[in-house]
Amino acid sequence: MSNYGRSRVKVPASTANLGPGFDTLGMALSIYAWIEMEEAPETVFHLYGDEMKGLAQDKSNLIYQVAQMVFAEAGVSVPELSISMYSDIPLTRGLGSSATAIVGGMAAANAMIGSPLDNAKLFDMATALEKHPDNVGASLFGGIITAVWDGEHADYIRLEPPDALEVLVVIPEFELSTTKAREALPTEVTVSDAVYNISRTSLLTAALASGRLDLIGRAMQDRLHQPYRAPLVPGMEKLLVEAPKRGALGIALSGAGPTLLCLVDRNEVRKLELEAFLKETMQEQGISARTCWLPPSTSGVTTELLERNGMQNESFLDMIKGELRL
Repeated sequence: MSNYGRSRVKVPASTANLGPGFDTLGMALSIYAWIEMEEAPETVFHLYGDEMKGLAQDKSNLIYQVAQMVFAEAGVSVPELSISMYSDIPLTRGLGSSATAIVGGMAAANAMIGSPLDNAKLFDMATALEKHPDNVGASLFGGIITAVWDGEHADYIRLEPPDALEVLVVIPEFELSTTKAREALPTEVTVSDAVYNISRTSLLTAALASGRLDLIGRAMQDRLHQPYRAPLVPGMEKLLVEAPKRGALGIALSGAGPTLLCLVDRNEVRKLELEAFLKETMQEQGISARTCWLPPSTSGVTTELLERNGMQNESFLDMIKGELRL
């Protein structure tokens, strides 16, 4: 075996689209996954937390796969890995769980071998795999990301979230695959719908950049994907109409859903009313759901290189316990 170190990363979840910014706007959220990675005599996985149930524990695992992509790009060979992971991010709920795994796995692999690849390269690699730059960009760089992808290279601008901006999500207890959500979309749109979304995406980006929270509600309107995905999420149509009347600045489907996301002014006095309304609307549809306040995460993936030793799982769990007590 080589003398590569043991890497540890912390990577935030993300939301994408924010309504009209389909496949181009993303924001990092303060709910996290942690990954440790080091070379090993044979590949082994240590997966912790309820959100890890059912994930592959062999070389078909996404984190192992993306690590090998990094090694190949860097011209090194590390075929056997010990991978530990804990995550609070719900799977296939529209909070960027796959993007988190891609960014976290790539960052951990890169750090382990001395960080030969810069973030721009990792962003391109992650976007090529995810097929859109919004989630991976938010998890990689933190804050709010507006990005474009030409099939080979992703360009982005990172925005600092407004200080007064808070995020409330309602997470239904059912999964919705991105593939199924994309299959609901039309293959063509009218010019009027295209202009509708372009104008609102531009306004939303400018409103977030300048802190104009008063414009967010009108700017978060969408005609490209939410009307077609609404039948997949019972209660969604009602929430899109009513939540802004109950204290939300604006509301949108988070990524491909089924989670819905409200942007809220920190000084809003109807927070409890809004939270109760989200839960009650889901209950009316017979759907169990939980709500969660998730501040925007201003930091993206963070990495550190640790000394190798034989106690990585104990120290990993101790680290997680410490993080969760914070």
